[in-house]
Amino acid sequence: MRLCSIASGSSGNCIYVGSNNTHLLVDTGISKKKIEEGLKELEIKGEELSGILVTHEHVDHVQGLGVFCRKYEIPVYATKGTLRGIQALRSLGKMPEGLYHEIKADEEFSLGDIQVHPFAISHDANEPTGYRFQSGEKRVAVATDLGKYDEYIVNNLKNLDALLLESNHDVHMLEVGPYPYPLKQRVLGDRGHLSNELSGRLLCDILHDHLKKVLLGHLSKENNYEKLAYETVKLEITLGDNPYKGEDIPISVAKRDRRSEIVVV
Repeated sequence: MRLCSIASGSSGNCIYVGSNNTHLLVDTGISKKKIEEGLKELEIKGEELSGILVTHEHVDHVQGLGVFCRKYEIPVYATKGTLRGIQALRSLGKMPEGLYHEIKADEEFSLGDIQVHPFAISHDANEPTGYRFQSGEKRVAVATDLGKYDEYIVNNLKNLDALLLESNHDVHMLEVGPYPYPLKQRVLGDRGHLSNELSGRLLCDILHDHLKKVLLGHLSKENNYEKLAYETVKLEITLGDNPYKGEDIPISVAKRDRRSEIVVV
């Protein structure tokens, strides 16, 4: 399997997950042109995609969905609540008939040779989900926009070979930053975003010897920066109740404006 961030950040998200035979996108929160450029770097054409999996209907996750789907007519998979939210967004325009496919959290389905397992996440959207993927014995997952995590989330992220995990903000930067108070409270709340510290603590609960790569994603442009996210997560792992040190785990930060390395497991 392969995992690659085409773009990840508070301004737009688009993640590629695939096998040799099946190619998927998680979210299309960037322009059609940028999606196409990212796929071209992966040597994949838009019409070769088997599906687009949407985590939730916020614009930084669906901005390019309408234009992209009108060109390529790729099936779109999302929960009933997310589909309802997408359809309410006038900015996406009219979608071709028959592209929407309703899914449910914790009900697996197959796209080509990839098993897709959606799981519920805590975020201020209509029925948002993260996604876990399996092809053969290899497993990867995409988990962003997590206001909090619990045992359910931990169980869905165990025994992975690779993971893209939210590391959205530094709490101190957010508290003293330019956001208005209600927005700060939203980000910090149980239906907001995962801080660097919480991202590191979540990793402490799921680390194992065969986890080959962690990509930190969905960084806030105003309340975080790459080195801070990276160092904070590493420190949490080192200080955490687990047998690992931060440097034991291959961690990198997904860029907001260009693709990440291609993680092959």
